[in-house]
Amino acid sequence: MVLDGIDLTIERGEIVALVGRSGSGKSTLLRALAGLSKDHTGHVEVAGIPTVVFQEPRLVPWLSVVRNVVLGHPGRRKGQAAESKARHVLSQVGLAKRADSWPLTLSGGEAQRAALARALVAEPTLLLLDEPFGALDALTRLAMHDLLLRLFGEHRFGVLLVTHDVNEAVTLADRVLVLDRGRIAHEVRIDLPRPRKHASPEAATHAGRLLKLLGVDDPTH
Repeated sequence: MVLDGIDLTIERGEIVALVGRSGSGKSTLLRALAGLSKDHTGHVEVAGIPTVVFQEPRLVPWLSVVRNVVLGHPGRRKGQAAESKARHVLSQVGLAKRADSWPLTLSGGEAQRAALARALVAEPTLLLLDEPFGALDALTRLAMHDLLLRLFGEHRFGVLLVTHDVNEAVTLADRVLVLDRGRIAHEVRIDLPRPRKHASPEAATHAGRLLKLLGVDDPTH
């Protein structure tokens, strides 16, 4: 998908969700912001360090969990200091006791927490999330929402969340952008206090509006 005239600013301390139909350009935009794609014209500027968490944890199976997290450390010499920092971040995501485990022994939720720790160890100013909770079961997904909001409150990085789930977008984001054919077609501000419940009337109203903007008539979709 070719991006078309995208003009996007994400501030520190702000969560922006990006929704759209498959092929609308969501992941292309995220990869451009992450510096993983150079196949575009225009100007991309990130004040500080961007890091990415994908839908698949992408952990290296022959390295322990803590060594996987060390891979995200920006220092050239990944020695004892880097490992100490990695263990600290693992404790923040609730994986202190799994630091020396092998990735294949982790549950899906634990693996995604490890991937999140690997992104956080770099102390990012912008956290890019490419449908990171899409493969998780419902209860684990809710737990990951709570974890993300707690870490966001502690670190106040900017967040761009790519998701297909409008309820997830309403639950987490300050703004939801609807991408259509490579351009930002709509912006919906979610002026609701956190924590939010997607079943509340106010959240349901926002979700229903987003579904209509996406061309989905069934509000239970």
